[in-house]
Amino acid sequence: MEEGKRQRQIAGALQEQFNEIFRRLNLSMIDGGMVSISSVKVTPDLLEARVYISLFQVKDAAKVMKTIETRAWEIKKELAERMKNQLRRIPVIHFYNDDTLDYVFKMEQVFKEIKEGGTSSDDNTNE
Repeated sequence: MEEGKRQRQIAGALQEQFNEIFRRLNLSMIDGGMVSISSVKVTPDLLEARVYISLFQVKDAAKVMKTIETRAWEIKKELAERMKNQLRRIPVIHFYNDDTLDYVFKMEQVFKEIKEGGTSSDDNTNE
């Protein structure tokens, strides 16, 4: 099912607000790495929001996600204050680790090794 116009508008507004909230609550820099909101997806009834978090140069991703989960009530409270005039109900928020950047870096490394004529260090296929 295709995402509707209202869903995209709400998701965009939520993403903007989440980025501001993370900066304000000092959650944009955790454990020596950068944390940013890569995307927000909203259900058609606008009651749930899936927030995809991109972690860059973070030592322990699980620990950072746990920190964000423990501060979720504070994030939602701030969101409610900022969005109370735009939304009837503040959506239930679910945080997910977006590992796209890790995948991109891994693929770049593989392509670099192929270009140099070497094989990947974790290539254990028997041909």
